[in-house]
Amino acid sequence: MNAIISIFKKELKSIFYSPIAYVIGAVILGLAGYFFSVNLFVSRIADLTGVFMNLGVVLIFTVPALTMKLLAGEEQAGTMEFLLTSPISVFQLIIGKYLASLVFFLFITAFTLIYPGILFALSAPDSGIIIVSYIGFLLLVASYISVGLLCSSLTTSQVVASISSFGVLLLLWVSSWLSSNTSGILSSFIKTLSMSEHYMDFLRGIIDTSHLVYFVSIILVSLTLSAINISRHTCS
Repeated sequence: MNAIISIFKKELKSIFYSPIAYVIGAVILGLAGYFFSVNLFVSRIADLTGVFMNLGVVLIFTVPALTMKLLAGEEQAGTMEFLLTSPISVFQLIIGKYLASLVFFLFITAFTLIYPGILFALSAPDSGIIIVSYIGFLLLVASYISVGLLCSSLTTSQVVASISSFGVLLLLWVSSWLSSNTSGILSSFIKTLSMSEHYMDFLRGIIDTSHLVYFVSIILVSLTLSAINISRHTCS
């Protein structure tokens, strides 16, 4: 546990010292403010569905920019071997870096809590839908980060890690659209893989066990494969 905390603190400090982190935060919060303003003042819609749906797409572009360096950066800098010869396991390294990235995005998300406050001050939105939407959004963010970490574990190039994680996340997001061009079992399978399909029910205020299992599975599988990949690198 101490090893995880140590890695977590080191990585979180590195993130907040990185200029790219502030660029990512500014982009996410700037676009979130724009989406909220359009929904409230132009569309006259007193909810956060549009904000969270659009942010789901924005994160496909921004999350890889942060996760690309988590493991590929260590490999590129030649510090991975040093980390793994210290008294920590590969899985502790993975969990520490994952939690640091997750906390960073939770920190950014906390700034959006002003939007529900504005909605409650101006109208009477459904608090249940807003709470469930936040739960869905946090699960989506957690899944994105785990996929980004997995892609970062597959290469020593940060650029390749970023592009590959962007591609995987985009494919998972639009797979529901691809399912419309197929039929039968294949169509159902492709639709089941879609992050947007599972995410949308949360934005409607619906918590379904299958959606929870989907996101938790993405996270666990991605983190496990990341640990396996790093272990193979160290053994080769």
